[in-house]
Amino acid sequence: MRFERRLILRDSGAGVLDKFWRIPWLYVLLLCAVAAVGYVALYSAGGGAPEPYAQKHAIRFGFGLVLMLSVAMVDIRIIQRLAWLGYAAGVALLVLVAMHGEVGKGAQRWIDLGPLQLQPSELMKILLVVALASWFHKASWERIGNPFFLIPPLVAIAVPALLIFKQPNLGNALITIMVGGAVFFAAGVRLWKFALAIGGVAAAAPIVYENLKDYQRARITTFLDPESDPLGAGYNIIQSKIALGSGGLWGKGFLQGTQGHLNFLPEKQTDFIFTMIAEEFGMVGALTVLTLLAMVIAFGFLVALRSRHQFGRLLGVGLATNYFLYVFVNVAMVTGSIPVGGVPLPLISHGGSAMLTTMLGFGLLMSVQVHRDAEMEGVRDGP
Repeated sequence: MRFERRLILRDSGAGVLDKFWRIPWLYVLLLCAVAAVGYVALYSAGGGAPEPYAQKHAIRFGFGLVLMLSVAMVDIRIIQRLAWLGYAAGVALLVLVAMHGEVGKGAQRWIDLGPLQLQPSELMKILLVVALASWFHKASWERIGNPFFLIPPLVAIAVPALLIFKQPNLGNALITIMVGGAVFFAAGVRLWKFALAIGGVAAAAPIVYENLKDYQRARITTFLDPESDPLGAGYNIIQSKIALGSGGLWGKGFLQGTQGHLNFLPEKQTDFIFTMIAEEFGMVGALTVLTLLAMVIAFGFLVALRSRHQFGRLLGVGLATNYFLYVFVNVAMVTGSIPVGGVPLPLISHGGSAMLTTMLGFGLLMSVQVHRDAEMEGVRDGP
């Protein structure tokens, strides 16, 4: 049985004040609470001082908050119309990085903008989600079932993923692919096609492994046996596990973490910030932080479910998945569950690009919430 449903959605022309009150302010407070956790952790990472990490974190969050609320007020239809223009700009930035990017720690990932070093791979994941949501939001079930219809969005995922992989940044490349896959799944792409894609990835894995940098291969072998090189490639994860275990149930106390303050814990202000929290506040503190992060993620999926138009649903799913993957990969990495990949904990780790792009994503999510009844026409056929 086929039927055609035309989405004629209510009220998109609400005034600025009406939109302002539609912003989920409790969610804004939740984000502020998570950022406050980051400030406390970075204050400790800086040796009990606001500089060099905590104060910058607060300033960046302040700018991010303004950006988020501004984006939340933008009509969702304008965002949808500019989706592919934004995607093209993101790809152009990745190409610019490949040609003239700043090199740091053996990777070419940043564009120097003076007060901010922009990492386009962070921004690209957000722009990719918007573009894919725009592609699928009017698609009928028949079109989604047509393999040729899926070729353009597959290429749209592959191009930035390959550019990010070449930086090299394997972790962000994989997250980019998985975020794109989440939008495909939410759009209704058949499961057998995912199975086929996973099979293709598995077949290509040996080729990818052969093209990895030496340090990336070392991360994989170290993950399997950290003790094989305790003072080299295995040092980071060994020290992280020591810090996690030494925190116990209640932790050693604020500013009392020995692994962090004696500089045994590497990258304590970025990749391993969660380990520092666990050492000083114990399992109770770590679980509290994870609960806050889970609430942030759950709200994203709730926004997707409440949207009355397909564009908002797909955008919400993609953005919530992106944040979930950041949290999952970072926590799994520092606990030794997956190889170390250099992925920050958003809103908590030190870093300008991650903060601003994360807040941009939340702004888009809030725009979906504010404009969930927007008049966006879409034809969708289904069984």
